[in-house]
Amino acid sequence: MASNPDPDAQRNPPDLRWKARRTILQLLCSAEEYRVLYESVIQNLPQSIQARAFSPATFGNIVKSKDKYTIAALRSSIRVFWLTRMGMKLLDFVTNRILARARAGTETVKVPFRDSPAFRLPLSLSLMLLFHRLLHRFFYRLRANLRTDSARPFRERNPRASVAGFFLGAYPQSQLRLTLAIYTSTRSLEVLYNTLVEKGWFSFRPWWFGSWLLMPLSMAQLFHAFIFDREAAPAWFGNLTLQYTPGYIKRRPVGLPAMVAWPEPFETVDALAKVAELKWPYDTYTPNFDHSNSSKLIHASLIIRPFTSPILHPTISDTLPAALQSISPITSPAHPAIASLSCALLHPKSPSCLTAFIHQVLLSIPPLIRSIAKVYLALSLLKLKSFVTAPITSINELCRKILSATAIICSSIGAAWGSVCLFNIILPRKLLPTQRFYLSGAISGLPFAVLCGSGYRAHFLYLFRQAVESAWKTGVKRGLWRGYNGGDLWVTVASFALLGVLLERNPETITDRGFRKALTWMRGDGYVDLVERRAKKSKKTSAEQTGPV
Repeated sequence: MASNPDPDAQRNPPDLRWKARRTILQLLCSAEEYRVLYESVIQNLPQSIQARAFSPATFGNIVKSKDKYTIAALRSSIRVFWLTRMGMKLLDFVTNRILARARAGTETVKVPFRDSPAFRLPLSLSLMLLFHRLLHRFFYRLRANLRTDSARPFRERNPRASVAGFFLGAYPQSQLRLTLAIYTSTRSLEVLYNTLVEKGWFSFRPWWFGSWLLMPLSMAQLFHAFIFDREAAPAWFGNLTLQYTPGYIKRRPVGLPAMVAWPEPFETVDALAKVAELKWPYDTYTPNFDHSNSSKLIHASLIIRPFTSPILHPTISDTLPAALQSISPITSPAHPAIASLSCALLHPKSPSCLTAFIHQVLLSIPPLIRSIAKVYLALSLLKLKSFVTAPITSINELCRKILSATAIICSSIGAAWGSVCLFNIILPRKLLPTQRFYLSGAISGLPFAVLCGSGYRAHFLYLFRQAVESAWKTGVKRGLWRGYNGGDLWVTVASFALLGVLLERNPETITDRGFRKALTWMRGDGYVDLVERRAKKSKKTSAEQTGPV
């Protein structure tokens, strides 16, 4: 005879406090994470605190759940939310407190909490991660149930969890979304290129074909934007270019009285852009004297001459166009043998463009090699073990990298400015007056061919992403194209779809191990390397098939 159930147990609802505690503990950490925390931290605490803590077995029984995947996805998304929010708050603190002196006198605009970047960015990233994992599991299970021949197109083309990228739209700032769209698109195209190379699509490529070819394209856009559309170029590019251009950009002389005007470095660049927009103007002076009195000037007429030196013609006050009067302190004492206005602006003391180029290279080497040495020495701290085990080899390799980087960068900067004089000599003044700066930038990217096959693809792709962003902003500024609402989200979604498909089919094509593990973590499979996992699985399968010897 069966026993009757306890009526009190049916009458009393479940303990809500116990359920709430279990849910909170599930979202805080997993059983494995708590075990590591217990063994490394809690066991070293006083006995009174240890007595109040759960044992790993008790904690595992409390957080035990039938749907571990969803709980883990929620836990990861909550962590991403709070970590991103704390990072944004720290950034706001640095901006508002430490840099308050630079922004003295400016009023800060208060933004509602729901519209603040410190809330919208963590919300969008956490939702994107959560739905990326949930949708990945949904489509993965759906594909497993559709293994028939009629479902083959779906199996091969399903986008899986890439639609989670639409949750990035919760973040209102377009700059971050644009940067993420460019990053994911270039990453996906890089992986697609690796896949095509593996399949033999580019077997005909010559030995010099490589990622360094992106540098002429990138430098062409960045240098042109730096001259004409500085707000569309990265700030670091302009500062770096001017910092290591002592031969062409003339600084204010030491000891010059404060009441004497002198153009700033960026004003010199703006003047060079104005010279190009005026189609490299010719000066407007030819003297006509009275035949009876050779010292008496009757009138002046036009002359086809690029530059009139005030040293040779001190009686003429207007030797520059009205829009370029600000550079008069630089061009007025220029060498009389200089015939070009741009040459008088860039190297007023040297009549030879080749000599000016050599001076630029020699003057830029000392400060550039000091800066590069500091960077490489800081990075070498990560490889301190190799310096201890093999000091001579490590020091030689470090010196080689410093010298090669210095030679490439100083020649690149010098070629960019020196080619301005070159094109001014060989090209007619009305032929490509502003577009020739694209050619100057492309020439400055050629020295990077030395790094072909040296493992600098990540650096080249970074500059290429900066150039793509600069080109987009320049086109929007000049009205060549306009952005569509949500277009960056579509690019992000399509890029995630392509990355997901290529990661599933052949993870070896994603050469960056950290990026490969990050993609695996995003879909909820843990921070593991699929290449290593598949290699171990293949090795285990082959061992089982071989059997004991």
